[in-house]
Amino acid sequence: MNGQILDSLDVWWDDRSAGTLSIDRGGAMHFVYAPDWLADPNAADLSRAMPKREAQYDDAICKAVFGGLLPEEGQRTAIARALGVSPDNPFRLLAALGGDVAGALAFLPIGEVPPKAAAGMPEPLNDAALTGLIERLPRVPMLAGEGGARLSLAGAQSKLPVVLVGDQIAVPLPGQPSTHLIKPEPDRFPGLAANEAFCLALARAVGLDAVEAEWRQVNGRPYLLVTRYDRIPDGESIRRLHQEDFAQALGVPSNRKYAAEGGPVFRDCFALLRDAAARPALEVLKLVDAAVFNVIIGNADAHAKNFSLLRQVGNGDPIVLAPLYDLVATVMWPELYPRLAMTFGGAQTLEQLDARHIERFASDVGVAAPFVRRRIVELSSAVTDAIGRDLDVPGLIDRGQTAALTNTIRDRAERFALKAATRGQ
Repeated sequence: MNGQILDSLDVWWDDRSAGTLSIDRGGAMHFVYAPDWLADPNAADLSRAMPKREAQYDDAICKAVFGGLLPEEGQRTAIARALGVSPDNPFRLLAALGGDVAGALAFLPIGEVPPKAAAGMPEPLNDAALTGLIERLPRVPMLAGEGGARLSLAGAQSKLPVVLVGDQIAVPLPGQPSTHLIKPEPDRFPGLAANEAFCLALARAVGLDAVEAEWRQVNGRPYLLVTRYDRIPDGESIRRLHQEDFAQALGVPSNRKYAAEGGPVFRDCFALLRDAAARPALEVLKLVDAAVFNVIIGNADAHAKNFSLLRQVGNGDPIVLAPLYDLVATVMWPELYPRLAMTFGGAQTLEQLDARHIERFASDVGVAAPFVRRRIVELSSAVTDAIGRDLDVPGLIDRGQTAALTNTIRDRAERFALKAATRGQ
């Protein structure tokens, strides 16, 4: 330990304190499980990278697991500026934003208990208020420093947790779990909302488990409305489900999420899933499909934080691969870096990938090559069929927005299927 404890937060899982997160005078974080949490055989690990033990966890793992709940890159810098803290101080950011994060955890001052959700529902935002909120998000992500709900989500893209009142968007009341996310379309990536809405709808159309999302716009500003998979109805309330992305589960900080920076590769991800999942054989096949689908749509940015473990409710609370999210055909923006976030069988770029890489991918992840080739052909065929049936994208009426995307993905699917059929020759 670098020095005396300067401040501490209780880490809550629903209505129980699971342990204490502290920061010392040297700026290092430490976490220790609560004794009653350790003594309860039904109390789960907070992370695969942080199994229950009496000894404390130190700064590196705390930054990977708990810091991984915070926004990244420019989003974090903007939030830190709004709050008057350093972007390199995840403890202070969690203290300010940790009331509603991804999964079931909450970070509260010592002695404070999770607030009961305020009675009633929040006032829906009218078009002017929603437009103003979307315009403010780049400057004050998560509405940091504006009072009200304490919200945080990982990722570099602007987003805000919200609730629906009827079909209208509202900011959650203090203590109220959010149920949806809005992801405004960045000015520098026109068409991104339609792109992601299309790719998510396409994934569901071909039988993959992907989040539900709807393309919307307000006063000409497009955004994506995403249903949170880590929130489920529980009677008249909303229950938070525990989840963590693969980088957190592997103890890798967000700034090393890319394989080229020493981050996880597919071999690591598949090993993690085999170790964590209640039914590893089934979940591994789902991850194969996810990897293949990202290649088909041309998503070079599928890194370890774009896959998550989700703890379901009932039958021992099994861990499964979370529904797919952040599915974007990055190939549609030639200015984006083409290098794959995680190489596919050694292929560094989407265009470099050929039959040899398919064989190596199968070997890397421990799945039979004939199965991988067959799934590439089957998913590629399902993609072209779904596109041919005039895929329904919730909320998107103007199909002209995805015409070029449709043609690109159809062409990619056909070429990928041909590469799989060559059997690595």
